[in-house]
Amino acid sequence: MMHSWGKLYGIGAGPGDPELITVKGLRLLQQVPVVAFPAGVGGKLGMAHQIVSPWLRSAQVQLPLVFPFVQDEAVLSQAWRSAAEQVWHYLKQGQDVAFVSEGDVSFYSTFTYLAQTLLEIDTQIEIETIPGICSPMAAAAALGIPLTIRAQRLVILPALYSMAVLESALTSADVVVLMKVSSVYQQVWSILQQYQLLRHSYVVVRATLPDQLIYADLSDRSNLQLPYFSLLIVQSYSPLNQ
Repeated sequence: MMHSWGKLYGIGAGPGDPELITVKGLRLLQQVPVVAFPAGVGGKLGMAHQIVSPWLRSAQVQLPLVFPFVQDEAVLSQAWRSAAEQVWHYLKQGQDVAFVSEGDVSFYSTFTYLAQTLLEIDTQIEIETIPGICSPMAAAAALGIPLTIRAQRLVILPALYSMAVLESALTSADVVVLMKVSSVYQQVWSILQQYQLLRHSYVVVRATLPDQLIYADLSDRSNLQLPYFSLLIVQSYSPLNQ
């Protein structure tokens, strides 16, 4: 039996600059009647919402979805289910929905859990993902350096809860990117000092936004106070640093 359900689009909105959304992503974003995004905290707009705000039409339904910043699987599962049911409300009425996420929707994105939970509701829901620019690429561009060249090996750590994981990455990869580095920066700095890599390390804060900050050569920056949207790039054995 054919269904006249709406389609869910996962759209990568890019790292922050509204102009870095893809042409396809922008076209679909403005075409759909419903736009969903992670809700902000403390009454503020979430990052994805901020990025796409200039492109939204007044007639579109804007649907903030709550995803708590916790590790409790039961709490997270309930949040994903609640979000999926809110999106399903529009899909089953035949309305297309675009869920926008900062960066790329397949790169450590909440969209993955939303899509999986919707497919648990009905396996016939149609879902399409539109890729976007993720923060490591944006940070490298801001620094004016290649993220990798030739046969260099790249490791990206989404969050760091063990310094042993970092040490393993530093000894097995040529380039290491640390996401969400703000909460563990001082510990990371000490490890980089031990490995004599501070001169080859960079911190990029709020990449591509007007208030972007760049810290190159971290040798004298052991006590940086960094916001959530900060990442660190280490070029362990890059020929550019020789």
